[in-house]
Amino acid sequence: MNELNSIRGLVLLTPFRDFYFVVTSLAKTRKLFLWRVTLERKMSMNPINAQLSSLKACINDINTGMNIVSDVALDLVEAQATDDSPGLKKLDQMIRECAKLDKEIGCFVDSVEQMINQVRHEPPDAMFKLKDSVKEQFTELMAAMSDAEIEQHNQVVAFRDGIKKSLQQLNQVAGGSVEEELDEDIAVTQSQTNFTCPLTQVEMVNPVKNKKCQHYYDQEAILSLIKTKQNNKKKCRCPVVGCGNSDVKPTDLELDPVMRRMIQNHKRQSGKS
Repeated sequence: MNELNSIRGLVLLTPFRDFYFVVTSLAKTRKLFLWRVTLERKMSMNPINAQLSSLKACINDINTGMNIVSDVALDLVEAQATDDSPGLKKLDQMIRECAKLDKEIGCFVDSVEQMINQVRHEPPDAMFKLKDSVKEQFTELMAAMSDAEIEQHNQVVAFRDGIKKSLQQLNQVAGGSVEEELDEDIAVTQSQTNFTCPLTQVEMVNPVKNKKCQHYYDQEAILSLIKTKQNNKKKCRCPVVGCGNSDVKPTDLELDPVMRRMIQNHKRQSGKS
């Protein structure tokens, strides 16, 4: 009787055991499938991310090139004491072309990043449509870009402001040797100016001025601080001790090629002494 009950119990349990085995196998298969999909997505994204990194490096190179164009323009202004020379007009055209290229690459990078974020939440086959999606998004962004936007590019604005400031300095020099007077004026100004970034506590490399409080910071340092504060959903306070500006935004910052030039001259003078 006991043997019969044991056999009967085994027969009854067998379907449940088989069902458990099937469910467990399916769960393992699903987990393996999800892992494989995730791995394939990561592998397919690697070349794209590498290209994005290269494009972002190009943007940095373009900005470096625009800084050089601004420096050459200031050299021309000091040599010719005018803002109406053919050389300056060519440099103005050059920096506008660089600004346009900077905007175009920026639009393309934004398009790719936006589409990648969308694809992450869609089925795997969405990857095959990524190229067309990026092209469509990029076309829309480029169509929305206007000539006025290029004219308002921070490097273009800084280029023209730098020329105006340099001319103002030249016009203040009266009598005697213009070059000697200008060098002396720059030396006095440099001795009265603090070139140290309040964030890094070292000499600024690419200075930006806050339009609200008129304080200077190194561009990379202040933008990094603003981003950190934004990620923590906080406002960025001006890092200068005693400043009441409690909300520094990227739009408040403007490049200052004249200040950058003063820092470069200061470095050269320090190297001579």
